[in-house]
Amino acid sequence: MHWSMVAWALALVTRLGDAVDKETGRNVGWPRWCGKVYKPEYPSFDPGGQTLEPPRNGDELLNLKIKPRWSIFLQGEHQGQFILNATPSPWFGQQWPLLKTTPPPMDIVVDIQPENVVLLRATIQVPLVDSITSFDLDSLAPRLEPYRVRVTGFTGNEIPITARTEFYYLPEKTSGSVTRLDNLNGGFHHRSPATHGRFEPFLPYGFYASCDRFLCDKNSRQLIKKYHDDGFNSLVSLTTVFDSRAEYEYMESLDLRFMYDLRSYYKNLTAVREQVTAIKDSQAIFAYWASDEPDGHQDAFHLVTDARDVIRSIDPYHPLAVTLNCQDYYYGPYTAGADIVMEDAYPIGINTTWSKWGTTCNTTYGDCGCDNCRGGVYDVPERLDILARHERWLNLWPKTKVHNLQAFHGEGYWARSPSLEELNAMNALALMHGSKAQLAWLWPTSDDEGRHLAAFAPHILANPMRDLIVRGRATRARVECAVDKLHDQVDAAYWQVGDKLLLLLVSRVTLEGNHGVNIALPSCLVPQRVVQDVWGNGRWLVQRGQLSLSLIRAMSVYMVVVDVMVV
Repeated sequence: MHWSMVAWALALVTRLGDAVDKETGRNVGWPRWCGKVYKPEYPSFDPGGQTLEPPRNGDELLNLKIKPRWSIFLQGEHQGQFILNATPSPWFGQQWPLLKTTPPPMDIVVDIQPENVVLLRATIQVPLVDSITSFDLDSLAPRLEPYRVRVTGFTGNEIPITARTEFYYLPEKTSGSVTRLDNLNGGFHHRSPATHGRFEPFLPYGFYASCDRFLCDKNSRQLIKKYHDDGFNSLVSLTTVFDSRAEYEYMESLDLRFMYDLRSYYKNLTAVREQVTAIKDSQAIFAYWASDEPDGHQDAFHLVTDARDVIRSIDPYHPLAVTLNCQDYYYGPYTAGADIVMEDAYPIGINTTWSKWGTTCNTTYGDCGCDNCRGGVYDVPERLDILARHERWLNLWPKTKVHNLQAFHGEGYWARSPSLEELNAMNALALMHGSKAQLAWLWPTSDDEGRHLAAFAPHILANPMRDLIVRGRATRARVECAVDKLHDQVDAAYWQVGDKLLLLLVSRVTLEGNHGVNIALPSCLVPQRVVQDVWGNGRWLVQRGQLSLSLIRAMSVYMVVVDVMVV
């Protein structure tokens, strides 16, 4: 590690400061949110906790990284997979003089530590991005503890380059469900009796489900059935299994999958044990919601990791989620214990400059309901992009992201609910910027919002749309527009698996007359024909290998599936 990186690491530790035992940040004891004071009797100050770009090294470094393809492997699977990356980095890695030349092949060895049991040997070519390499699971014993592994790269007389990770190879689960995450593309894959014991792609789409007027209502069974029949495939259940066991069993019968709420208990590990033990074998559980906005509350960093350790000791078969409210407040420590990062940027109807508490809102002062937001639908993709940047600057493997959609107003922050067009746009933009689930706050909601979000459900939950979003990775597409300076007013992204491609587009503007846009896909993907016009009232056309869209309206969403030739 070079002195500049040492200084950066020491600065990061200093920023953590006394944020270890109780509240985090500076001026602990003052009323704060995201580390910032929000009452006028307190002065503004730098809250700290920002994720900063690391200092750049003089020469590029070789950053070797390894990750299991799946968050868990199960007994009975014969092969596991690792994802390997070996890329130049201005920030992280080891000096490797061969980067300045045409690098020769690198021999790698992956072995279990500390036993030095070799799992695989291979030869790679630098640079290497998202290379999948298989290894044998049959020689290993399934267990609840992770296997810790090391990858070592050798090239001639150069100093070996190493990286480490761990993977879970678990005993078969004979009851209930199993969910695992795809560490390559981020998607959920779920297995239960309803899937005939096979993992299938899963795109959670639904609401946080209130106890009042829904799950704990005297007519809860009918209300749950209607919610399911409306087209939603999942929910975050805001009631305990001890209070609503019959409702959980009914959700199982419908294959209505749920994320189980532990947010009120995660500081009490005894309560966490009781809750997890009681719900872990449900056929419909797909994840645990461990903590809600610990960054906003400035909770101690260790609380989520402590809860994770307890949850995994009882149920390693389901991932753990944490919701972050802040744009940039100790991202690394607050996500360290999570498999899934949910963000709840709620930007519609806010006053971005003056809060209900009587203060201005900026990066060092105030709380206006959406941290450092501008007050529009594009705060959603910007927040997801910022979280991804945090991970790059911290050299973290990207975690699965989930968007919590705003479908409410009130509390003195949000003067109105999103319009139906804004709901559509935020839904689409979140998916386009990496979200692998859409969970709106809060059900029951207004009839219009409920119907509208339900109407969107079959267009992303039916195949091939679901599988493309879950199995693929959202990739931004360049948009070309004949109208000067309007190309940056249209946001587009695609998912491609094999010869199928799903494209989503959101426009900020209306293009009058016959003006449209061309979608500039990579040269290796040549559109052949429109398979399905999924959503929107535009006109898609494939002509001479070029995909285009016309009849575009402002704040509108367009979705299409096309056949592509991969060259």
